[in-house]
Amino acid sequence: MGINITDKINAIAPSATLALSTKAKEMQAQGIDVINLSIGEPDFNTPEHIKQATIAAITAGKSDFYTPALGIKELRSAIATKVTKMLGVPTSADQVAVTAGGKFSLYAVTQAVISAGDEVLIPLPYWVSYGEQVKLAAGKPVFVRPTAATGRVSVADLEANRTDRTKLLIINSPQNPAGLVYTREELQAIGDWAVEHDIVIIADDMYSELIYNGNQFTSIWQLSAAIREQTILVSGFSKTYAMTGWRVGYTVAPQWFIKKLGSFIGHTTSNIAAVSQYAALAAATGPQTCVEEMRLQYEQRLNTIYPLLSAIPGVGLQKPAGAFYMFPNVKKTATMCGYSTVSDFCTALLEQAHVAVVPGVAFGMDEHIRLSYATSMENLMEAVKRLDKFVQQHLQ
Repeated sequence: MGINITDKINAIAPSATLALSTKAKEMQAQGIDVINLSIGEPDFNTPEHIKQATIAAITAGKSDFYTPALGIKELRSAIATKVTKMLGVPTSADQVAVTAGGKFSLYAVTQAVISAGDEVLIPLPYWVSYGEQVKLAAGKPVFVRPTAATGRVSVADLEANRTDRTKLLIINSPQNPAGLVYTREELQAIGDWAVEHDIVIIADDMYSELIYNGNQFTSIWQLSAAIREQTILVSGFSKTYAMTGWRVGYTVAPQWFIKKLGSFIGHTTSNIAAVSQYAALAAATGPQTCVEEMRLQYEQRLNTIYPLLSAIPGVGLQKPAGAFYMFPNVKKTATMCGYSTVSDFCTALLEQAHVAVVPGVAFGMDEHIRLSYATSMENLMEAVKRLDKFVQQHLQ
């Protein structure tokens, strides 16, 4: 009879970002000079002091055995200290779960919070995995389109989509894919609204240390005790410390929730690789100059590329305040070039100009594209040059 795949798994949409990156890498393997701006990954190597501390932990035999499912106590304490210092909210190790990347943190939290039929409010544009993870938990993703010119959702936007089945709200700031950063006032209003209506909040703060040009980061976690009681903070080491390959994420929540989450983690991934935990410990407790050095380079790239991209015919772009993505509206550009959809425009751009970007439909907004500036300035300048040349050649 063979193997039958469940409806739940068949309903999962493949990751568009990974699919585009895979295609770009296949073309590169064929000797084609493709500039890949589709993947959200730092182009820096993990800082040397982190690697050396990890080697020392391996040599000392610390990475050879299982650890507690929630992570080694030293790392949980270090994360708690980091959160306390950064957000000004006393946080203990018992409020921290270490997970196999931020993505698994989000998956574990949705599995723990959502019951069948529960609705989850997800502001547009959204990171590609939010909706699929909600569906895997038998929930219903409800995508909320912002009405303000800022591109950020308001309480009015959320209220217009709230029903008696609304259980959860996901807030991502700085946001992937647009680099939007919510203000303290906006988050306070959203948090108070969520408390009023007993809605749980996931604060996806993965890009919290990548803020540019004088903008300020606020986490909804830090705003009040009432908001914290029903907020789950998710973050990790991948973006801040250029550690995507180490797969270290974490969840911060009330102690009772972390204890329950530990049972789920224990029956799924168990502990993340011990060696990665010691790498993360070195990152959290070691010198932080590397974080600022990388942030400054991202900021320089943003400030250099933003005006060049904005000058391409038909492009509409709000300057990002954080993360390392741009999310321009190119619908007018695509139409001017003779393409009926932005997705067709992206396919032609890859095949003809050898520049890989992600169609905005993957993030719920089909008039946009996402490109990452987590690559060298040389690559970015060449990519924009190719994009501009492509547009000029196809203008009708």
